[in-house]
Amino acid sequence: MNNKNFNVYLDCGSSRVRAGALNNIDPKNSFYYESDYFFNQLDIELNIHKIITNIEKNTNEYLNDINLMIDNEEILPVDISLSKKFDGSILKKNDIQFLIQDAKQQVLKNYPNQSVIHIIIKNYKIDNINFVSLPENINCNLLSVDIIFICLPKKIIEYYKNLFLKFNILVNQFFCSSYARSLNYKNNFTLSDNISFIDIGFNRTSITSFNNNVINFFHTIPIGGNHVTKDISKVLGLDLIEAEKIKLCFDKNLNYLNKKNISLDLVQKIIFSRVEEILELCFNSINKRNNFEKIVKFKIVLMGEGSSILDNKFKDMINFTHEIDLLEETTQDIFESATKLHAGTNKQEVVLAPKRQIKEGFFEKLFHFFK
Repeated sequence: MNNKNFNVYLDCGSSRVRAGALNNIDPKNSFYYESDYFFNQLDIELNIHKIITNIEKNTNEYLNDINLMIDNEEILPVDISLSKKFDGSILKKNDIQFLIQDAKQQVLKNYPNQSVIHIIIKNYKIDNINFVSLPENINCNLLSVDIIFICLPKKIIEYYKNLFLKFNILVNQFFCSSYARSLNYKNNFTLSDNISFIDIGFNRTSITSFNNNVINFFHTIPIGGNHVTKDISKVLGLDLIEAEKIKLCFDKNLNYLNKKNISLDLVQKIIFSRVEEILELCFNSINKRNNFEKIVKFKIVLMGEGSSILDNKFKDMINFTHEIDLLEETTQDIFESATKLHAGTNKQEVVLAPKRQIKEGFFEKLFHFFK
């Protein structure tokens, strides 16, 4: 039986699994799930099984397929620019499609172990004039296209496909979770011309930067919340599970710290020093591409579970020269982001057409533009 009333999305993190069963007829009658925190990645299968059981029970539908949101330290962003000369005639969509396909083939040739999960057009330059979106009926002598490819290793894609096949479930599409969420949340900060979202994950931190509401770059650094846990474990001589508990509740469980004879000030110093390092690395990456010294208005927003240890009362204790906002996310927010991206609301993204569409022309099989 196919899912007729619900579209199901899963967000598989390195320490938690979330799911949303979104009702197509009555969105208010949707269901959301969140696993307990797990430290061992081997526990992911058990947590997925529990969530699938709950989804099928509450929706009264067999779960045949899902869309999967994922953030992983091996996600690879690749920027590429291509140019092509034309004869001054009206630029056609097929011309753009050829360039994008050529760029994609170059990426796959240079990174043969990667699969492309997002194709984002940063900029069109037509005869030295920049365009955010492709204009209609424009004559062109020289076309340049700047593209971001977000790639995921084939081994990870196969891992998750095989994992869900154990439950007779197909994965329809993969989404980069931090990218999808930043696209959704940026609309809450319309007064900022330049905004960067920093998503502190388990073993990596993702940066998605926007300039005048247009994505400027996507980048990852191999440091995340798990490094904070390891710092606490090493300095205090605790196992990783106990260190994780202290990290998540260091200001809410003072009796536990006192019982262990652990100084709250010391715990704060350990956590904040690593967070400050992450923020500085992120800002250096952002500044290289934006040159904030020449920009009057910009904003940095922290999101993700790794930033949840810093609620607003600790912002002033972080030794960081730029103002940061902390974004509180709900499970519903996460899957709202995925559904919007899946619906094609991001005009910068080239959406890969489903393979089952076989009656369309060659390029239509590869791309749908600007849904």
